[in-house]
Amino acid sequence: MKVGILSFAHMHAQSYAAHLRNHPDAELHAIWDDDPVRGEAMAAAYGAKYYRDLAAFLQSPIEAVVVCSENARHKAHVLACAKAKKHVLCEKPIATTVPDAEEMIRVCAAEAVILQVAYPVRFAPAIERVKELVQLGALGEILAINSTNHGQMPGGWFVEEEQSGGGAATDHIVHLMDLVRWMLADEVKSVYAELDTRFHQLAVEDCGMVSLVLESGVIVGIDPSWSRPKTFPTWGDVTMRIVGTQGTVEVDVFRQHLLHYNDQAGKLNQLPWAADMDARLIADFVQAVKEKRAPSISGLDGLRTLEVVKAAYESNRLQQTVFIDRALLA
Repeated sequence: MKVGILSFAHMHAQSYAAHLRNHPDAELHAIWDDDPVRGEAMAAAYGAKYYRDLAAFLQSPIEAVVVCSENARHKAHVLACAKAKKHVLCEKPIATTVPDAEEMIRVCAAEAVILQVAYPVRFAPAIERVKELVQLGALGEILAINSTNHGQMPGGWFVEEEQSGGGAATDHIVHLMDLVRWMLADEVKSVYAELDTRFHQLAVEDCGMVSLVLESGVIVGIDPSWSRPKTFPTWGDVTMRIVGTQGTVEVDVFRQHLLHYNDQAGKLNQLPWAADMDARLIADFVQAVKEKRAPSISGLDGLRTLEVVKAAYESNRLQQTVFIDRALLA
C-alpha cells in the first residue's frame, strides 16, 4: 500500500516515516512539503518522491496520507486529502477550532475516507494493561485520576498561537484526555483551568493545572507543561494515577528505558525498550485502510478532546468553571 506524508513540520513525521518504510505491507511513496529544502532532504532520507505541488502529490498513486503539518493547517490539508479520496491519519490535535474539526469529520464521512487521529499513547503496552484492569473492574468503581504530560518546550511554530492554536495546554491536554475517554468510556461535564507562562519567555502558556469532572462524577486532574529543561534525558512524560474503590494503579508510560551516557553528545539519554507506540499506531492505520474498517481513533475522538482544550482556555479566561456543550455530531 502506497502512503504519502503531507509535511514534515511536526517532529513526529520522521518517526512515522521510519515506521512506514519498515512496514511489510506499506511503502512511503510520496512526500509533500512547502519547504523544499526540508521536503527534498526527507524524500532522500526515506527513499520517497518529493512533491512541491500539493495537487500533484494528491494525484500520485497513494491510498493514504499522514498529515503532519502545522495544527492550523490540518483542516485545509485533511479536506484536500478527503476530496482526493485519500484516507487520512492526522497528527493531533485534530484542528485548532471546534468548527474546523466538525467540518473535517463531515467531509471525510461524505467522501467515504478514513479519518484517524494520531494518539499513539493508546498503543503503549503499559497503557493497554491499565485499561484492561480498569474495564475488568479490578480497581472497583473509579473515583479519580491524576495525570501529567510534561515536556520540553518545542519552539518553532508550536509557540506561535496562530499556527498551533495555543501552547502547552493545546499540546499536552489532548493525550491525557484521550486516554481517560478511552479507558472509562465517559465524557467531560465541566472544566476548571488555570494556565500561565512560568518557564520560558513566550506569548503562549507553558504550564497549567486542569481539573475536570466527568459525566459519571469521576474527578480528573491534568498537569500539562513545557517544564522539562533542554538537558532532560527524554522529551517528557505521560503518567497516570487511577484511584478506585478497590485499589489504585500508577502508570509511567516511558519508564521502560535504558540510560545512555552519551559522551559524544555530552548528555544522558533515555533509550526506550518497550514496544514502539508510533510503530503500532502506523500499523493500526495501515490495517484499517487495508480492511476498510472504522479507525481505532476516530475524528470524533479528536473533536471531543479538542472541546476539552477549548473549555480549558475559556475557564482560564473567565476564571471560573466551564460546562462543556458538546457538538452534536454522531
